[in-house]
Amino acid sequence: MLTAKTARSLFAVASNSIKPLAASRGLATVTDQSFASVKPPPAPYSLSVSSKPAPAALKFKSGEIFHGTSFGAMKSVSGETVFTTSLVGYPESMTDPSYRGQILVFTQPLIGNYGVPGLEKDKYGLLKNFESDRIQCKGIIVNDYASRYSHWTAVESLGEWCTRHGVPAISGIDTRALVHILRDQGSTLSKFVVGEDAEKENFSKIQYSDPNKRNLITEVSTKVPVSYNPYGDVKIGVIDCGVKHNILRSLVERGAAVTVLPWDFDFNKMADQFDGIFISNGPGNPAQATEAVKNLRHALDTFHKPIFGICMGNLLLGMAAGLDIYKLRFGNRGHNVPALNLKTGKCAITSQNHGYALNDSVMPHGWEKYFTNANDGTNEGIRHKSRPYSSVQFHPEAKGGPLDTEYLFEDFLMKVRSDKLKREGEKVFIPKTIPTHAPLVV
Repeated sequence: MLTAKTARSLFAVASNSIKPLAASRGLATVTDQSFASVKPPPAPYSLSVSSKPAPAALKFKSGEIFHGTSFGAMKSVSGETVFTTSLVGYPESMTDPSYRGQILVFTQPLIGNYGVPGLEKDKYGLLKNFESDRIQCKGIIVNDYASRYSHWTAVESLGEWCTRHGVPAISGIDTRALVHILRDQGSTLSKFVVGEDAEKENFSKIQYSDPNKRNLITEVSTKVPVSYNPYGDVKIGVIDCGVKHNILRSLVERGAAVTVLPWDFDFNKMADQFDGIFISNGPGNPAQATEAVKNLRHALDTFHKPIFGICMGNLLLGMAAGLDIYKLRFGNRGHNVPALNLKTGKCAITSQNHGYALNDSVMPHGWEKYFTNANDGTNEGIRHKSRPYSSVQFHPEAKGGPLDTEYLFEDFLMKVRSDKLKREGEKVFIPKTIPTHAPLVV
């Protein structure tokens, strides 16, 4: 048995023989060389990163100014500042099209410690490690940035990645104070400057830009139809308002043939080619997507096949059904948001990223509430009482629970397959008979 005295002796020996780790702020900047990860192979692009950190500054439209250090692109930007409570997944968050036009604050203090992975694709041609093929947010704000990263999938640092994509990034900010302001006054427009302008607090060179005043969906939606897993047993048309790759993966992995359509594509003209319609997530103000709402409103009367929506899809389906929308004060963004299923009474931990919500105080005829937010009581989903139409405000594919709501994909495709079976019946393959000589008569 190991006594307390023996344990103290062993610890003393170990302390004298092992060099302790040292960190400049006790978090990210480890200086012990023995802790360094294996150097990744050189990137196939030319990248110039300044060895001397440049000053950076953030100014809210309400007047507050925050100073820090730049570790991304030497570029000034403006956008809506929002925050996420996610503890991990910064590559996925930053490439999520729903963050288009926004400056993203990470409440998790240590960011960048596992670097950025490569552009690997799965067997369906979808990115494994990102939600789209580029960084979507305008800039990022962190408390402590890890310039030294360690992960076997990493090919570059977060700072190098941001620089390559022209995205400014600032560290050394008291994100707790910043988030308190955002929670009190709501998501706020801000300016982000670096270099000499930051030192002099010169924000005059850039104007405040409100991304919600423009149609962000058209900036992230596909321009032409794109197909994945074409030999699937059911055909799903995805209305692309800024669809995440993991959503498409959740459909094709379950055997569906997926066709990604532009956000304003009138799928009603070729409704007979689809067994179901899926409405994706997306950025900005849903009131800008009038064409998509018009197409969905027509489909609710004529399509009669399963329709399912996620996030922006919930808002657009609700608007097509007759509900109004409103802007939340600071939105729901994170992987730990509780949503209550009003049918089962069970509460699920969900992943969310949205700044608008449906006003479900009065539900249209034939519709009912599906989920509600256990924190603030806002709408988290709707469904039709008799037709196979439903949607949720959260992301079932993002593993917030981690598997609390992934069954919703199963439910949707089960309805699609059941509906197709009722329409077409069970198909049996009968091979053509091979002609033979007539039997001899004895």
